[in-house]
Amino acid sequence: MKSKSSPTLVSLFSGAGGLDLGFEKAGFKTVWANEYDKTITPTFKANFPSIHLDERSIVAIPDEEIEEIKSKYGRIDGVIGGPPCQSWSEAGAKRGIKDHRGQLFHDYIRFIKILKPKFFVAENVHGLIHARNKESFENIKKMFKKAGYIVKAEVLKASNYEVPQDRERVFIVGYNEDDFNTGYEFPLPVEGPKPTLNDAIGYLSKIKIGTKSKKYLNHDLTPDQTFSPIYMSRNRVRSWDEQSFTILATDRHIPIHPSAPKMVKVAKDKMAFVSGHDYRRLTVRECAEVQTFPSDFAFIYSNVRNGYKMIGNAVPVMLAYHVARRIREDLK
Repeated sequence: MKSKSSPTLVSLFSGAGGLDLGFEKAGFKTVWANEYDKTITPTFKANFPSIHLDERSIVAIPDEEIEEIKSKYGRIDGVIGGPPCQSWSEAGAKRGIKDHRGQLFHDYIRFIKILKPKFFVAENVHGLIHARNKESFENIKKMFKKAGYIVKAEVLKASNYEVPQDRERVFIVGYNEDDFNTGYEFPLPVEGPKPTLNDAIGYLSKIKIGTKSKKYLNHDLTPDQTFSPIYMSRNRVRSWDEQSFTILATDRHIPIHPSAPKMVKVAKDKMAFVSGHDYRRLTVRECAEVQTFPSDFAFIYSNVRNGYKMIGNAVPVMLAYHVARRIREDLK
């Protein structure tokens, strides 16, 4: 097997590459990736030009080709990825494993059984551990254990890991029993002040919406600035000195920019904007900064809604980094 200066990764359901970028920052190298959504693949290829990207559905990739990954790159150190989360989401249809997207966990496990990496990391929405999904979640963990892994799962708050956002996600980490005697230990929260909206997007506050330059990438705004009754049912504004609400994957649910005052309650489940002030959602770039993507990371899209979608579905880069750093230390 060829010597490797960095532990190698296979990335599944790669999306825009937030998980890959965090692991890269911790010293890992993705050598092979898979993403099926054609509204996202141009972004991944633009930012990770050296990574082989397979654009087929993971279901269509035969076992023989997974074996070929080992032949080409040697033993893969880790498999990372977040299988589609819509079927587990509190905001979605909540069909869980009965939905075909929920069943893609089986293909994620298929890759692990064939590649037999030293570790894997699977990320998903908080809804995965809700009571209604308990049986499915336990079965998923059992499948990982049956494949030969010491499995640990935990809900991580992004705000504890240098991300200016109160986002919660489930991480399942498995260590191969042939390589480790114990399981993964999740990182402790980072000490010190938590980053704020001002830390994340303050530098963009005077940039005109729609500015297109190499310095100010993706400073686009959703064309729909109407707000539904559901959106208006609670305050959607966080101040400059606070952390952002969770960045979601649909543009109509994006939080309001912190330059406006907080909304006021006018009735039960009904808020209103303060008269005389301008309210707008965060731009695509502002959402990316809240997700801790670097300012030179380019999101490629023809429809701005796809920009919001790929950012909202991504793993915050700094959260991925802190998860990865502990694994990197254990591999040493």
